Amino acid sequence: MTVHDDGSSGRLATFFATDDDWEREGSIALGDWLVGAAVLVASLVTLELIRGVGSLDSSDAPTWVEWTAVFIGAALLVFRRRFPLTVALLAGLHMFVTGVWLPIVMGLLPMQIIYFVAFFAGAAWARRRRDMVVVMGLITLFMFAWLSWQFAVGSGIDEIRESTADAEGSSLIGPVTAYVLLTTLMNLLYFAGAIVGGQVAWRGARQKAELAEQAATIAAQSGQLQRRAVIDERLRIARELHDVVAHHVAVVGVQAAAGRKLLERGRPDDIVGAAEALGNVEASAREGVTQMRSLLGTLRDPAGDAETEAEGVRRPEPRLEDLPALLDEVRESGLRVDYEAVGPVEDLSVPLAHSVYRIVQEALANVRRHSTADRAQVVLRVDRAAAAPYAEVEITDNGRPRHGTSGSGLGLLGVRERAAVRKAEVDIGPRAVQGFRVRVRFPLDSPVASMGAAR
Repeated sequence: MTVHDDGSSGRLATFFATDDDWEREGSIALGDWLVGAAVLVASLVTLELIRGVGSLDSSDAPTWVEWTAVFIGAALLVFRRRFPLTVALLAGLHMFVTGVWLPIVMGLLPMQIIYFVAFFAGAAWARRRRDMVVVMGLITLFMFAWLSWQFAVGSGIDEIRESTADAEGSSLIGPVTAYVLLTTLMNLLYFAGAIVGGQVAWRGARQKAELAEQAATIAAQSGQLQRRAVIDERLRIARELHDVVAHHVAVVGVQAAAGRKLLERGRPDDIVGAAEALGNVEASAREGVTQMRSLLGTLRDPAGDAETEAEGVRRPEPRLEDLPALLDEVRESGLRVDYEAVGPVEDLSVPLAHSVYRIVQEALANVRRHSTADRAQVVLRVDRAAAAPYAEVEITDNGRPRHGTSGSGLGLLGVRERAAVRKAEVDIGPRAVQGFRVRVRFPLDSPVASMGAAR
């Protein structure tokens, strides 16, 4: 809500929230009927008590007319929240008509309470604030105009003089003047109290609605964040499973194929080679199962503890220290791999080092499965002195795509996802001369983008 403050009018517009489009919904509830019934009983009892002491002897109106006036006034309160401005207008009209023809009935305390509550509800429950200001302003102006007419033209002054004929009054203010001022002040407090109090009640309801809306928004966002966290974790698990399984399955496939060819030759020397290849198959399968158990152990007990790892129940996820063993395993499959580390690579954080390991693992697995290459190179560079410090891993080979070996693309997708999590630059594709390149540059000063970041 935006209100331009141009003095007192601007402050009043701000207080009454005339530019606020929020609508307070009101309905007729059981409590409204109970309020109307309670006020009706109180008004009728008060009316009859006054009649009993003889204060209504001067009234010429039939009893049923007085009861009808009381009943109509009490009935207005039942609808005060559903039709606030209409009820306020009818209450003002009822006050005027009853005050002219049944002034004693209008002056009853329960009736004054009825009018006050009706005006209060008009300010508190009006749907549009501009309409409220106009309607309540008109009611107030009309009531003071009626009061002024009684004093100036009607018999009000004469009655005041008669009632104060024996009063000495004050040396500063006479009895008539004091009575007029007191009556005006009481009416001013009466109507201003109802309108201002109703506006304060409206603002309280507005604030409560805003808090409820904010709570609902926070709850919805919390649910979205939870769902996002679950999706991120599922993607992380999928990447880990793919990297672990794809790598070791690739080794098993290469070694099994080599063993089969050696067995087909049937020469004694080939039998030894086949046995060695089958041994590699066994070792790779065992290592794959071990890493699968490690991953499952991480998922079942994500917190973990040093004692558990020391007992060998669950191995930590691969780091840069495990990279030489990975390269040796790849070399045993017949692919020559050169490794070069440039810069303080040992300073990389554990999550970043794990991402580098998995990227190297996936890239080399793709070389063995989908390329004719016999040589690959892995370069890890860390430059903290650059204008934008970075850690870069690059895997290249000298082969060409092998026909009939196209994969699902999930491996390279996993590489891109790991890079996206850390806002890294990715360069994946054929080299200009020969071979294929996978290059990922991680900014060292960039925070992880997601709680579900790949570690």
